[in-house]
Amino acid sequence: MSDAFDPVFDPWSAEFVAAPYAAYARLREESPVRWFEPSRQYLVSRHEDVNALLRDRRLGRSYLHVSTHEEMGRTAPPDYQEPFWTLNNNGMLDREPPDHTRLRRLVSQAFTPRRVEALRPVVRRLAEELVDAFVAEGGGDLIAQVAEPLPVTVIAELLGVPEADRHHLRPWSAAICGMYELNPSRETAEAAVRASEEFSQYLRALARRRKDDPRDDLVSALAAVEGLSEDELIGTCVLLLNAGHEATVNVTGNGWRALLRHPDQLRKIKDDPGLLDGAIEELMRFDTPLQMFERWVLEDIEVHGVPIPRGSEVALLFGSANHDPAAFADPESLDVTRRDNPHISFGAGIHYCLGAPLARIELAASFGALLAKAPGLRLEREPVYKPGYVIRGLESLDVSV
Repeated sequence: MSDAFDPVFDPWSAEFVAAPYAAYARLREESPVRWFEPSRQYLVSRHEDVNALLRDRRLGRSYLHVSTHEEMGRTAPPDYQEPFWTLNNNGMLDREPPDHTRLRRLVSQAFTPRRVEALRPVVRRLAEELVDAFVAEGGGDLIAQVAEPLPVTVIAELLGVPEADRHHLRPWSAAICGMYELNPSRETAEAAVRASEEFSQYLRALARRRKDDPRDDLVSALAAVEGLSEDELIGTCVLLLNAGHEATVNVTGNGWRALLRHPDQLRKIKDDPGLLDGAIEELMRFDTPLQMFERWVLEDIEVHGVPIPRGSEVALLFGSANHDPAAFADPESLDVTRRDNPHISFGAGIHYCLGAPLARIELAASFGALLAKAPGLRLEREPVYKPGYVIRGLESLDVSV
């Protein structure tokens, strides 16, 4: 395998983060499975391979259910990071069967399709209120004024977080998610640890209050589930906030940037609102919010003739897979009428995003409200992407109405 791509695939480069898709095309064509020394991972870039490895039980989000750090040739995280890893490892995303199966079944008893569907009118009302205020001000930062407040408020409503406490959620989520980037710094890790401690303490107290005095919210419902530990309840709530919030914010920002740069596609949705649901799926594919999903190799495998030994970490490049011409016709084009769209922005296999239905409700509400109430939306300046690569989104999106 050649190292010729190192200057091209550079997740710490602002230029790469802003436009990674040409680099992905070269990877898919010339080196679909390759070792990347800076992060010590195997990059996997083709849709077929990413989709297959997401479902392959020889890989896992964790290896601690079958091995120690030392047995996998790994070094345990430093002691100061323990609050973060305890919180992270109690969410179902980083559990593997049979523990994952048990936890997902228990959480599904409370986080039901009926509970999610009941939020639809609440989400629509919140989206319209945010957009009305945005229009009244003549526009501004679409990320800060619409994209971020909506999912945070919805998750807070879902969990039952009192309104006076909700301002903590976004900073906690942002700090914790910093640890999911490649090679996070000591400063990033320390911020994640502080947020993990504070958020865990807050949710523990809330769960105990709800156990004694139940309300019609998810924390109360989870607290009543037999067999779900308090730590697992907390891990579940944090996962719902982080995964649901970050994805929805970045699909909104990245999606509107794409539509404003493709006015012909925006016009199609305006002329036919029935295209909106399919358009949202296309926007998730076209500028994917989660660019990379990492998994550990639990048994020796081989992909495209490349042996990947046990103990290795693979980086599944969702953004690349979603632009693979083997899976999508004319993948570099935004097409809001696209019908065959097997994007993997929500993952696949047992770790398919539990919150996907709620995310789709939120996106339909916010895009729909903006299309109806701000039909003349115009980009005021070219936006800049945040430095993070794994969770990829805009710093701001300044528009006028």
